[in-house]
Parts: sequence; C-alpha cells; structure tokens
Amino acid sequence: MQGASGAWSPYLVGALIGLLSMATFYFSNKPLSVSTAYARVAGMIGNLFSKGHTENLKFYQDTKPKVEWQVMLVVGMLIGAFIAASTGGELAPAWVPEMWESRFGADIALRLGIAFLGGALLAYGARLAGGCTSGHGISGALQLSVSSWIALACFFIAGVATAMLLYRI
Repeated sequence: MQGASGAWSPYLVGALIGLLSMATFYFSNKPLSVSTAYARVAGMIGNLFSKGHTENLKFYQDTKPKVEWQVMLVVGMLIGAFIAASTGGELAPAWVPEMWESRFGADIALRLGIAFLGGALLAYGARLAGGCTSGHGISGALQLSVSSWIALACFFIAGVATAMLLYRI
C-alpha cells in the first residue's frame, strides 16, 4: 500500500476511492459527496443558537440538519487522513506550514483567518455549483456528467491560479 517514500500509493488510493464511489451508488443510490454534510452541521449549529430561524430556512426544511451518512463520511475522512499520514510517515502537525511561513510569516492568526476565509469561499462555491470537489470531481466525473467535468476543470484552474497568486510559483 505504501510507496518508496512511505506515503500511500496514489494509484491504489484512487482505485479505492473509485470502489467506494461505486459501492455508494450501489447501496444508497446516491453520489459520493460531502458539501451537504457541512450544510447539515451548520444547520445543527444554527439550531443550537436560533432553532426557529434555522427551521424557517427553506434549505433546512428540505435538508434536515441531522447526523447522517455524509456527516459520518466526513468524520471517516478525517480519521482516515490521520491514519494515512501516521502510517505513511507524513504526519507533521503544525499551525503554520513551512511553505506558508516562508511566504507570509509565522503569524498563526493570519494563517487561521485565511484558512477560515478560504473554507467559507469553498463552501459558498460548492453550494453555488451544486456540489463539491468530491461530488463533481469523483461521482459526477464517474457518471460522465458534462457539468461535473466543467466544474472539475474550474477547480484545477482556480487552484493553480491561487497557488500562483499566493506563492508566485
């Protein structure tokens, strides 16, 4: 499962993700995706602070804020990423990665603020695009969905542009 560097083989992991996606379609008749999980968790948090407001939002009338398979998939992804990094010798916990520090300094608040802003933009984009990178990039691409292939191309273009802008690569 591991390559010469200790990291997991991307070919094996890609094949396993493909099998997981096919199994998800077979057993649940739903695509492998996670953006709805984040929206559900946001709804659960909203219920803690303003249940009436959250329940009145149309989205949460159609998509109930609850722990379901997509939320558990996100939990499993976090656990799996930790296991993969640990067993692959790539676990390097740091609030500020070296590449970020060399470009922007060691300010933890700046790093966390930018990470939060980036996450918010990604969540907004996922809702706007009708799916996230896993929904479009894995499930949609496997179904040969034209809109998913367009979204996938846009993900890569935006990622490259952002890296070039931030790190002047």
